[in-house]
Amino acid sequence: MSITAQQSTAVPTGSWNADRVHSSVSFEVTYMGLQIFRGEVKDFDASLVDRELSGSARIASLVTKDENLQAHLLSPEFFDAERFPEVGFSGTAVETAGPEVAFEGEITIKGITRPATLTGVVVGPVEDPYGNERYSLQLDTTIDRTEFGILWNAEMPNGTKALADDVTLRAELSLVKQA
Repeated sequence: MSITAQQSTAVPTGSWNADRVHSSVSFEVTYMGLQIFRGEVKDFDASLVDRELSGSARIASLVTKDENLQAHLLSPEFFDAERFPEVGFSGTAVETAGPEVAFEGEITIKGITRPATLTGVVVGPVEDPYGNERYSLQLDTTIDRTEFGILWNAEMPNGTKALADDVTLRAELSLVKQA
């Protein structure tokens, strides 16, 4: 048996909050030119109010597969979590063809705010088994981490950088309508 949700052509109006159990916020970056390194932020909030999306993620909740690397990412060489405990986004929806959507807005990392566009799809609505109305937003954007003061790198023997400057940020949000 398969369960599918109908893709929507509109971003819902009203007030919606992310169900954190069924949502995720993550990043990925190319490392050593070979593979994708991924991390996830476990403590975050996101809401959609009358087609305006906002969210914040607590950097201290960053999870990777290596505790030492996690500590390095929280250090001043990367996110400087002690001085800048949150990453944030705020934006408004601009619809495109079919289920595709774009949120034009701003991302703030390490106290530096830059314009950004989150693109992806809207899926829903569905009614869950408990009578709640839900939508899904599956969004991502690519930023240049150096524009936010995240400058650490190491040189490879061939002279290239170990860590790419472009980082993909991803939010997979299960949004629940608020009364």
